[in-house]
Amino acid sequence: MSNATMANREVCDLIFVDYATKKPFLNLDFANVSTTELTGESVFAYGGKGHPKRVQFSGERGGTITIETQVQSVKLWQLITGGEVSKSAKFVTRVEAAVNEAGTEITLAETPVAGSVVVYAADDDCGTELACTVADKVVTLSTALSGSDKVIVYYMKEMNEGVQRINIKSTSFPKNFTVYGDTIMKTENDEVLPYRIVAAKCAPQSNMSLSFSNSGDPSTLTITCDLLADADDNILDLILIEE
Repeated sequence: MSNATMANREVCDLIFVDYATKKPFLNLDFANVSTTELTGESVFAYGGKGHPKRVQFSGERGGTITIETQVQSVKLWQLITGGEVSKSAKFVTRVEAAVNEAGTEITLAETPVAGSVVVYAADDDCGTELACTVADKVVTLSTALSGSDKVIVYYMKEMNEGVQRINIKSTSFPKNFTVYGDTIMKTENDEVLPYRIVAAKCAPQSNMSLSFSNSGDPSTLTITCDLLADADDNILDLILIEE
């Protein structure tokens, strides 16, 4: 069994454990591709006619774990960005609203953030602002509209429940993690063997591209983690379990 040849055609499920606290941070069992790459630097001493290589030196051992996934989560974004998660958010919203019969009042579905309401005629979106005052959910136009029963209202909406917001600052950096990978190998003898990868210390790169498209395949998010050495110089364990 120890000399059996084998191959892989399955992704790794990955468990990210906080390197500092040793507590699980994310169970990433929804990736499509997981690639582990080891890197190193070779330099040479040269000597003699023709400048041939005489002695080779190896160093700068490292590598990467790269993950491609079409399924995402807020926890995954937090892992990449190092941002803080909160339960409140503010953002601008746009509604097409009806004006009352007098042509002066619009009742919104929610109370906007104070000072954030901007109103336009329905046929002049983002054109000439209509002067108004706001009290709770009611917007009162200073001049009554004629010949129109609709307006476009922009306002800041604030949510304090049912929302997750990641705040990414210029001072936000990802944590370091120990990563445990779980996949399978199939031998030429038709045996399926568990295979494990342990990355002793890895640092997610802060690069993240979030694409949104109305055609083609679902967007793919790529996460790249740099492999570092831990306090005992460990970088990576490759474990084949012979059952």
